[in-house]
Amino acid sequence: MARTKPRKKTVACYCRVSSAGQKNDSQRAELRRWLRGNDIKAADVEWFEDKETGTSLDRPDFNRMQAAIFAGEIKTVVVWKLDRISRRQFEGLGVLADWCERGVRIVSVTQLIDLRGAVGRMVASVLFGVAEIELEYRRERQAAGIRVAKKRGIYRGRKSGTTKATPVRALELRDKGLTAEEIANAMDVSVRTVFRYLAAG
Repeated sequence: MARTKPRKKTVACYCRVSSAGQKNDSQRAELRRWLRGNDIKAADVEWFEDKETGTSLDRPDFNRMQAAIFAGEIKTVVVWKLDRISRRQFEGLGVLADWCERGVRIVSVTQLIDLRGAVGRMVASVLFGVAEIELEYRRERQAAGIRVAKKRGIYRGRKSGTTKATPVRALELRDKGLTAEEIANAMDVSVRTVFRYLAAG
């Protein structure tokens, strides 16, 4: 009896978070919802997941997905947002242009975007531009927060071997008179995280 060949996976679901301590559960949930809504079977889907910065395209699973695309195995790439692919406009557009030329469909589920052809590339250009501006703005705010902390003599930098600031540090900065936004900038976390730290304290 002839052995049945394994079914080729033609849909790539790509998730990315910026650090090892972060989870991609919310991304996976949104992608699964889209797959169900479009009647795409699990047998047709391959998952690619990275815990790397979006400012570089050199990521293990992204490279593995690229190889599958180059081999003609992947026909659709589904992401939570386009900035999961790249945080850099030039690099992101280069990737999308290459994929579109290869006939690959790119879907951003939360942005309700289905990129194909010239119009899709134009829309992607705008979105990647916004993502890059957001990244630069965040860096500027972080630098401003550090300058304020240094001026007040309370900036100690990140401790060696740590990747996350603690609620204790947030409380210390609040007691020094910093606002929630200044604390967020100094600690390189979101304002929402700062409020969570303060509530925990």
